[in-house]
Amino acid sequence: MSETPLYPHIINGERREPLSGDYADVINPATGQVVGRAAMGNAADVDTAVSAARAAFDNREWRHMPPAQRSKVLYQCAQLVMANAQELIELEIGCSGATLTRASNMDIPAVADLWMNLAEAVKTYPFVEAQSPRPLPEQWHSQVWKEPVGVCGLITAWNFPLLLFGFKVGPALAAGNTIVLKPSELTPTSSIRLAEILQEALPPGVLNVVNGDGPSVGETMTLHPDIDKISFTGSTRIGKQIQANCATTLKRCTLELGGKGPGIVMSDANLDMVAQGALWGVYMNAGQACESGTRLLVHEDVYDSLLEKLAAKSAKVIVGNPADPTTGVGPMSTETHFHKVMGYIESGVAEGARVVCGGNQAQVPGCEGGFYVEPTVLADVSNDMQVAREEIFGPVLSVIKFSDVDEAIALANDSDYGLSAGVWTDDLVQAQQIARELRAGSIWINDWHMLRTDAPFGGYKASGYGREMGRHSIDAYVETKAVSMSFERAPERKAMHRIVHTQ
Repeated sequence: MSETPLYPHIINGERREPLSGDYADVINPATGQVVGRAAMGNAADVDTAVSAARAAFDNREWRHMPPAQRSKVLYQCAQLVMANAQELIELEIGCSGATLTRASNMDIPAVADLWMNLAEAVKTYPFVEAQSPRPLPEQWHSQVWKEPVGVCGLITAWNFPLLLFGFKVGPALAAGNTIVLKPSELTPTSSIRLAEILQEALPPGVLNVVNGDGPSVGETMTLHPDIDKISFTGSTRIGKQIQANCATTLKRCTLELGGKGPGIVMSDANLDMVAQGALWGVYMNAGQACESGTRLLVHEDVYDSLLEKLAAKSAKVIVGNPADPTTGVGPMSTETHFHKVMGYIESGVAEGARVVCGGNQAQVPGCEGGFYVEPTVLADVSNDMQVAREEIFGPVLSVIKFSDVDEAIALANDSDYGLSAGVWTDDLVQAQQIARELRAGSIWINDWHMLRTDAPFGGYKASGYGREMGRHSIDAYVETKAVSMSFERAPERKAMHRIVHTQ
């Protein structure tokens, strides 16, 4: 038998053993088998990584690197991702249960594409903006500078390890910051390995990784006096705690949190397109995506017809080993999460929802130790049910009937969340009008998961604040400084000084 691979921290450009010596098993959710052992850090490891990041930030060669040179670094990072794609895909599948088709066709290309977009964006990003000269009350010149925040603590979730790595590390590097990254301790292997690969393109200390759990590493980072900014992706509950922790040292903080995406199906919609697209919206990554379209609001005139099409299309979705290229839906991330998702289905039925299809544990030959849920559609859901209010994070679609467009908009907005929303209709003018009324950061018309790496992504309300991807993401990693210079050299002509110097 081959030896189980170890994944230590990456600090100051090197592999570093955890100071405690502790490692934890990384479990493949498709099989329940151990695929690696990852370092478990503590506060001392965080201190070491922060010191390395601070030293790298204090090095003017990195902090003041010209945009054209920084562009080359970002391009090199993108090239390294693509050059090591096969290894990274295998690690992503093994630790997170990502399907082969998704990791190879979406995640890896998206990370590389995002970083190439950022490589172009830094060339024209307004790191220095000149304001027009003002002759009165005297001649002076002003500039607005955008400068890196400093040491950034980046905390990613378990559901899309490499994508979230890319969303946060890319713009932080583009702005000239240095980084301490904490991946989820459940799915750390692909992130640790990517950070190790990227050391080829980055100076020592610019990108550091400390793996570990939330109380030992994450909370230490959010309270650390020498970390200047936190960017977190995860649950709204933990996001609130992180925001409170950041307030103790007035850290900059951006949060990408939960969602409960509503898709409004108008009576004129192409129902075949809706059936396929709505299931794509909720079954991708087995529903373990914050922007999933988990509430489908359907006009009463097409309600029954669409339910039939959803059931028929859902029956053809293959639940299986994520390493198999025919698999469309993989496992839940952990056994605990599997039971949580099954509990939501049971609560929906208890509150009056009807199971149209699915609703049970899925059995996958050869993956008997995995954590699989059948793709599930629940009908006759009302918006006050638990399955309609809370983030299930599984392959479960809640279908809600409505009578008119105003009711649909009200139902869509009646949520604590505001990350994604959508409209299915052939009337594109009305779709734009409805989109204006929806309170969410991303609105998708006649499709779902339409994430572009050059478009901003983030939420309203309890879905967090701040935007990721594209040049908009750089804004979250810079401070703004005004620099003004007086051209008046004669003291007696300094008009504003007369307010004090009256004689």
